[in-house]
Amino acid sequence: MTGGLEVLRRRADFLAANRGLRVARPGFVLLVRPNDEQGKRYGITVTKKIGNAVVRNRMKRRFRELLRAALPDEGLPGHDHVLIGREGGIERDFGKLQEELSAALARAVAGKGDPPRKPRARK
Repeated sequence: MTGGLEVLRRRADFLAANRGLRVARPGFVLLVRPNDEQGKRYGITVTKKIGNAVVRNRMKRRFRELLRAALPDEGLPGHDHVLIGREGGIERDFGKLQEELSAALARAVAGKGDPPRKPRARK
């Protein structure tokens, strides 16, 4: 637990967040979903498509710092917040990422998510 923020660890929590509100930004996608008043929780996921382990870990460290700074003030109480890394996220300026996260959280607070994604075709 980090300053009142709990970290999501179970796959089921990440899958549940995927059914919530989605706000896409150039460096990341923010997922927000109510969690039955379990406080502000966050999770970070970066797939192998983004890069090797060094790149993915660096991106996760940056996201962790972004969330620790923004969630206590701007996050939704009683919600899970999940950041999914996108390709442009590793090169983006940290200040720019902070602005984008604030804007994404403001949209989530207003309940204005992006339209749901179309289901992917099965292979």
